[in-house]
Amino acid sequence: MYYLAIDIGASSGRHILGKIVDGKLTLEEIYRFENSIIDVDETLCWDIESLVKEVKAGIAKCGEINKFPQTIAIDTWGVDYVLLDKNLKEIMPVVSYRDLRTVEGANEVGITLPQNVLYAKTGIQKQNFNTIYQLYCDKKSGKLENAKHFLMIPEYLSFKLTGVIKNEYTNASTTNLVNAENKAWDDEILNSIDIPKNIFKDLSLPCSEVGCLSVEVQKEVGFNSTVILCPSHDTASAVAACPIDDESVYISSGTWSLIGTENIYPVLSDDALKANFTNEGGIEYRFRFLKNIMGMWLFQNIRKNIDKSLTYDEMMNLAMESELVGFIDPNDDSFVAPDNMIEAVKKYLKMPELPLGCVLASVYHSLALSYKNAVEEIEKISGKQIKTIHIVGGGSRDKYLNSLTAKYTGKKVCIGLMEATATGNLLSQIMYTEKISLAEAREIVKKSFDIREV
Repeated sequence: MYYLAIDIGASSGRHILGKIVDGKLTLEEIYRFENSIIDVDETLCWDIESLVKEVKAGIAKCGEINKFPQTIAIDTWGVDYVLLDKNLKEIMPVVSYRDLRTVEGANEVGITLPQNVLYAKTGIQKQNFNTIYQLYCDKKSGKLENAKHFLMIPEYLSFKLTGVIKNEYTNASTTNLVNAENKAWDDEILNSIDIPKNIFKDLSLPCSEVGCLSVEVQKEVGFNSTVILCPSHDTASAVAACPIDDESVYISSGTWSLIGTENIYPVLSDDALKANFTNEGGIEYRFRFLKNIMGMWLFQNIRKNIDKSLTYDEMMNLAMESELVGFIDPNDDSFVAPDNMIEAVKKYLKMPELPLGCVLASVYHSLALSYKNAVEEIEKISGKQIKTIHIVGGGSRDKYLNSLTAKYTGKKVCIGLMEATATGNLLSQIMYTEKISLAEAREIVKKSFDIREV
């Protein structure tokens, strides 16, 4: 029996088939495609039509190789969404969270909803690109006037496959519109900024069914399958796969570095607010108490600036051979969407002639230092004594960053779960079909992957 995980990030997407063989989960990547932000009338947007096309193409690939998945699930980044009108037509464009349109809107929302009030309700950290601020901008521009349905990116893609509209809990929790206590859309927040409540559906949980492929899609891909909801926020899927306990934290290392722990209840204290931690929803109503740190985005853009003339390994080696000249704040606004990341780092450090190797070394050490600071904050705020850091995701391939993380934090650092997001996506499908618990699913992870200390 095959399961298909469609895992889409800010720069690429993959279709990964999963299968249980002798009690172990095997993964097979069968399709990969590029994803990128496009400029539409000076607004940073997602090419949503291309995403739909690529999602279908990857599903069709399963038929071409005669490996038909019983279920399919989709995860992506959080925050962003598609609005549909009464005829189920997209209200374009689909704006990316990296567009700076929300900076002013965030300040205006803050007058009506001060961050301490908003945090006490949602437990979500302040980021100018949060969905609440994007929707507020849509309201001001008139874009919401014809909106009848709100779908986050993975929900929209599932809708295009099935014709069924659902909102999923883990991704919805990133919007800053979901009440952390009752785990539903917060009517008071919506009313206070005049966002129509009727565009939202009741929240559905991971491991529940969306529907079968529509007749039209079946004709396109050549077979039928059932689309289900995984933890559709990619970090929620990654954490679902991570074999963590109360003495460990995870770093989901990708475009963003998401560092945190898993809790049964949200932490809504003033200390958590001041430290800018977030309480995002997880599988089985667990909370991901974490901090967002700009991660591989920094290296992705540096490599883009040099026309990809160096591989990531070559960049890593160059950093290892170079001098550390200073530290940056990886989350500084100047690194969100710069025209040139190398120049942005030089400007931050006030060193315009800095060699590339020193730029890279500074980024490496700054990320490791930010991890150290975040772990210390987690220990202080949650009262936990952290012994182990599990680094998962594509960024866990970076040996230098792993070693620096161990050096700066003084903690045991474990790797081995490079495809954490796709694994968590697949585990939720297995939980749906086999009716097993999260604890049982995580035991499959321990049996299937070589998790080891760096």
